[in-house]
Amino acid sequence: MILQQIQGGLVVSCQALEGEPLHGARHMAAMAKAAELGGAAGIRANGPADIAAIREAVALPIIGIHKLYTPGYEVYITPTFESAAAVAAAGANMIAIDGTMRTRPGPDSLPDLIRRIQRELGRPVMADCATVDEALEAAAAGADVVATTMAGYTDETRDEAASAAELVTAIRSYIDVPVIAEGRIWTPDEARRALDAGAHAVVVGSAITRPQEITRRFVQALQGASTWL
Repeated sequence: MILQQIQGGLVVSCQALEGEPLHGARHMAAMAKAAELGGAAGIRANGPADIAAIREAVALPIIGIHKLYTPGYEVYITPTFESAAAVAAAGANMIAIDGTMRTRPGPDSLPDLIRRIQRELGRPVMADCATVDEALEAAAAGADVVATTMAGYTDETRDEAASAAELVTAIRSYIDVPVIAEGRIWTPDEARRALDAGAHAVVVGSAITRPQEITRRFVQALQGASTWL
């Protein structure tokens, strides 16, 4: 089972936006292979094409998402059952969905979507949440695991989101459902703190797989250095 496979480990999120140099299934499969060689316990990937290519390239378990943007709705991470079915068919071992309380497209409520994925697709569900309350709601709705993915990316949390480690600690004080730390983790020390806080596993994306963002952080640090150095 995927939760046992990734427990205590690093899941590398291999994603590139359209227009970025590494966008495309071939590049993401190579990135996933590099992550596997580096000791990753799992991969998180977006869309059927990338997931299928990664499935061929590595033996690691895959957390699959399908980012789809619908006018009038903020929810875009695997927003419907159909989007979940597509990534399951491509080879995802677990399906991650938006677990926030925002309005979602499609006929299924959050509990209904979780149940359908579990029963009809036979996949465990990871709920990407932004707050403790959302994590509790998602757990009550039947999510197999909750994650801190959306903290800092919703209107409610954009300006005052807790760190992944802080949010993991807070969520675990209320529920026993496994909690995965994800989002705004930039250093090995931050990942270690999240695991020490009780995270079941840690997902890291941009700090590993988006060279333009890594470069930008170095450039900004150098530009902010004292001129007398």
